[in-house]
Order: sequence, then structure tokens, then C-alpha cells
Amino acid sequence: MDDLTAEAGLWGVENGYYDVFGRWHETSAKTRRRLIAALSHGLDRPPQIAPAGEAIRAFQGDGGRYWVLAVQLYSLRSRRNWGHGDFGDLARLIELAAACGAAGIGLNPLHALFPERAQEASPYAPNSRSFINPLYIDVDAIVEFPGARAAGIELNPLRGGELIDYAGVAHAKLDALRLAYEHFKMSASEDRRADFESYRDEQGERLLGFSCFEELRGRYAGQPWPDWPEPWRHATIADLKRLHAAERTDCKFHEFLQWVADRQLAACQEIAQRCGMPVGLYIDVAVGMHPHGADAWSRQTSVLADVSIGAPPDEFNPAGQNWGLAPFNPAALAASDFAALRELVRSAMRHAGAIRLDHVLGLKRVFMVPRGSGAADGAYVRFPFELSLQAIADESLAARCIVIGEDLGTVPEGFRDALARWGLWRYLVILFERENDGRFRPPEWYPAEALATFNTHDLPSLRGWLEAHDLRAKRGIGLEPGESDAERAWAQQCLRQILAAHAADRPGDELAAVTGFLAQTPSRLVAITLDDILGEREQINIPGTVDEHPNWRRKLAVDLEDLEGNEPLRRVAEAFARAGRSWR
Repeated sequence: MDDLTAEAGLWGVENGYYDVFGRWHETSAKTRRRLIAALSHGLDRPPQIAPAGEAIRAFQGDGGRYWVLAVQLYSLRSRRNWGHGDFGDLARLIELAAACGAAGIGLNPLHALFPERAQEASPYAPNSRSFINPLYIDVDAIVEFPGARAAGIELNPLRGGELIDYAGVAHAKLDALRLAYEHFKMSASEDRRADFESYRDEQGERLLGFSCFEELRGRYAGQPWPDWPEPWRHATIADLKRLHAAERTDCKFHEFLQWVADRQLAACQEIAQRCGMPVGLYIDVAVGMHPHGADAWSRQTSVLADVSIGAPPDEFNPAGQNWGLAPFNPAALAASDFAALRELVRSAMRHAGAIRLDHVLGLKRVFMVPRGSGAADGAYVRFPFELSLQAIADESLAARCIVIGEDLGTVPEGFRDALARWGLWRYLVILFERENDGRFRPPEWYPAEALATFNTHDLPSLRGWLEAHDLRAKRGIGLEPGESDAERAWAQQCLRQILAAHAADRPGDELAAVTGFLAQTPSRLVAITLDDILGEREQINIPGTVDEHPNWRRKLAVDLEDLEGNEPLRRVAEAFARAGRSWR
């Protein structure tokens, strides 16, 4: 073994990997050097990692089997929102879903983004994973807001389009929220003021850092933080306190936004509990963070801003993927007793009965691509896996929150056994649960400690898959779909065969048949997407595209007010009832 390979091994950089097709990819010397430089930044040597303690079980719920209605919250269309789904819509959806027997609402990540940058709408590329996107605020529900008409805001153009006008929504909402803040400063009750100050005290330096980052981001608009002048490129707490105290700064306004968002989200979870939902909110957590966002800026010692998270080649993405997201530094995590990881899951669990960790494989190893390189130049870097699981289990038990690990992809040997030991549940997707000949696995194959569903936000909708619309859409924008028409036809035949065997009483109703199939699995959670209930054809997100497809921008076709009595939703509820088991 040469010196470079040995040093790379000390920092956790693996020699290479087998992709899903069984091909070996050797890590190049250039990639080894760049990853060593990134991982060792600020550290003399790799930290000594103590073994994890005896495995404890993350929180396991109450033992029941439940189903949740999953939705991309921003996509909700209603006659009262501002062209972007909000917490007022969520409150109404909770009541509607509870009446149908759902145990909770599954949500996309609610992380803070860059509201005014319409081209960066992905909830999986967050500015900060510790704070909330203010576009989810129900402005009309703020006590001090005088109303859209008084603010001179015209809402019909924002509500009317088929796609979300992010720039327009952000402009209208932020103007309205500034007006609400001005009224709050002048006329808020003592109780409201006290609650705001309580929230600020509770969030402490984290909120100080985020609010100052947002102030500086506005000041240096168009410049990423690595290009800011000193001291703001590497600000100390003392620098931030001076900025916060200075006149004519908006820091406290950004704190007001987070307070309002936090309290509205908390109110939604309280409504779910009052409606008898055992799970309530089930919230997704992104795997990484935007390299030019608040988290990367405020945690420069624990975040690797010079590398990107990605994925090696697979059936759906033959060239591999470069997600453009910054990961934690595994060496810095271990050296700090996993403080950043604990803070992340604690904030995610704050108002949730369950969370899903996107790409949970990253707890053991992360496919890292040096900044500016293609996915082919990436390599796996090892993380302190068992200690990470221990930190997550600790927080789960404290919050009484179920943790689901999205374990799709190339899974290292023993990985899923370790998840099970620490009480993290698996994530089962029908489209991936197939034998080597393409046949779908029967319901009894699915494990109990898992969430089962038909698809994900990165996969076709049920209707789109059955019509092979996704294959045509990808080819139409110059992407290789990774599947031929003949292969899709065989897969469709296999799906119909398994559904006929396990959902024979629902001929011609694929949605009810898929629901019935999922209801027969032992899995303790099942998710049915509102997109599939409404028969949406288009994919929420096509990985590898930016402008070619309206990723994260499509509104649902049906107004929220018209969902009550919706026939497909009724059939989904009946399918669970016919399964003959208690789902509540």
C-alpha cells in the first residue's frame, strides 16, 4: 500500500467501489488528495473514535399500524393561499385526512431556502436545515397583519397559474410579512411579545447566526458568503452581536419570521393530536445543505463546502449524480460529540411524530465529489456510523419521534442490520422491491419496522409510470431514462400480476389496488401520495435536470376546498378499511 492510499484510509476515503452494475471504480490519486485536503482542514490528525455504547431502540411508536397522506406542501392549491401551499392549508388538510382515517400527514422538507431565488426551489437544497421556509407562513393568520387588501397586494395572479411563481410569491409574502412585523412592533399584546422573546431565548446563538446571515445575504445580494469581506466571511459571535445591535438592520425581522413559522407549525401538530392522529406530522430531512447557505457559513469547521454529495451510477441515473450539496465533515462530527447532528435531528423532531432521514446511507458513508468534478470522479468517505445512530436514537427517545431511514441505493453489507439494532425503520418503495427477473415481491416480504409506499419524489407518479409518461418525458429533454419501452411493459405486466393476486377485488382501479397491496404488508407505516390520489401524471422532480422540467414548481390540479368528498381519496380510505386491520 502506498503512502497516499494509507493516508486516505486514515481519513476514511475508500479505495473504490462497485456500482449497481457490478463494475469496480478505482479512486484516483487526484480525488484522494482533494478529499484528504477537505477532510483534514483545521485538524492535525483524524480523531480517535471510541466505540458506541450498547444499542438502545429509537422510539417505536405505540405498536399500531397506520397510513399517512403524503404531500408536497408547497404544491397545495387553495382559494385562500397566496399561490404557494402554507400552514393554513396544512391545518385544513390534517382535518380532512383525519376524517378519512389517516394517522398523519407526510411532508417534504420544510427547511429554510432562498425565497427570492426562484431557480433554487428544491426543498432538498436548503439554506438551513434548522429553520423554516417563511413562504409556508399563513400571513393572514398573523394577528397583527392588516390584510392583503390593506397592504395593496393582488393575489389572483399568484393563485391562478399552473406553476408556482416563486419570485412573485416571495415578493408579495415578504412585503406582507414586513408590514405584519411593523404592526407587531407597534401593537402586539404583552403575551405575544413575551412569547417572541421566549422563542429568541430558546433558540439562542443558532437564531442569532441565522438572522445575521439573512441580513448579510441581503446586504451582499448576488455574492456567495465565501466572497464576502471580512469579518463576515468568518464572523465570530462578538461580530454577530454587534451586527444584531446595530441600527437599521433587519436581523430581528428574520427572527420574527422564524417565530411565526415555528408557532404555526406547532399549531398544525396540535391540531393533528386533537384529531386523534397517532403520528401527526411526518417530516422529511434533507441529506445535505447548500454550500452557500447559512448552515455551511455558521458551521465552517463541521461542513465540507468544497465537496458535494452525490451518488454512483444506478439503473435510473447511469452517469451517476452530483447533487451540489455540502455534507458534514465526519472527522469534525466525531471531535464535537456529534453536536451538529444532534441539533439537526432535534430541530426536525420539534413538531413531528416521525421524521424521514433522506439518504440515510450517508450515516455510514457518503459519496463525495470534489467541487467542480463530475460524479465519475467521486469516492466514498466513511462516517462514524454506530455513534451517529446512537446520537439519533437518543434524540428520538427524548422527542418520542419515530425515525425512518431512506435506505435506497447501493447498501453496504450489515447496514440494515445496524439500523434495526438502533431502532431506525426502513423505507420500502414498491417500484424497487423486485426480484432479479423483474417480478414484484409479495406483501409478506415487507418488514414490519418500515414505511412502505409506491414511489418517491424522484420517481414517476403512479399514473405516469403506468402510462410510461416518464420515459417519454425524459427522452423529450435528452435524458436516458435507464429503461426501455419493452422493460417497462414487462414491469407493468408484473405489477398487474401481483396486484391481481393480492387485490383481486379492485379490477381496473390501480390506485385502490396498490393501496390494498400496501395495506396487506406487515409494515407499520404506509404512505399514499396526494399526487397519486389526484391522478397527477408529471413527476415532482426529475434528477439531473434544472430548467428542462418544472421541478418543485407544479401545483396540484384540485383545490384543497374540493378534496372533501373526493372519490379517489374515499376509495383509498376504504381500501385500508377492507384490509381488515386496524390502521388507527
